[in-house]
Amino acid sequence: MSGADDLLGGISGALTEFGHRLMARVYYADTDFSGVVYHARYLEFLERGRSDFLRLAGVHHTELAEGKHGEKIVWVVRRMEIDFRSPARIDDILTVDTRADDISGARIFMAQQLKRDAEVLVDARVEAAIIGENGRPRRFPKEWVAAFMPKGH
Repeated sequence: MSGADDLLGGISGALTEFGHRLMARVYYADTDFSGVVYHARYLEFLERGRSDFLRLAGVHHTELAEGKHGEKIVWVVRRMEIDFRSPARIDDILTVDTRADDISGARIFMAQQLKRDAEVLVDARVEAAIIGENGRPRRFPKEWVAAFMPKGH
């Protein structure tokens, strides 16, 4: 790998023994007038973590939407719980940890943390589902279960 390939190598984070880890920098555009990260921006950091976890596990949004695996399917967030513990600030380097806690039918339950060094800033629990073109839930493919669930789960 060289040049652009070197840069792309780490852009999606990495799969870990528990799930996925992504590093992200806080930019000026992420902050509000007080200089801390605006609460809605945390959702974007969490989304990047989930999306890159899926990508590295072999599930690509574009392939699903194009119907590469049969019917066109998409991911939807069904429920989200967030605990804001401490604010992030401009130039902070955040770690986004994502893991799958459970998979049931069409739903996946994920736990996420945003940290600055060892300090937990945000805890989130996300319930997502996959739906078909008709808007109805689609069963989670068996081959995805092994890709998403932590080793030894």
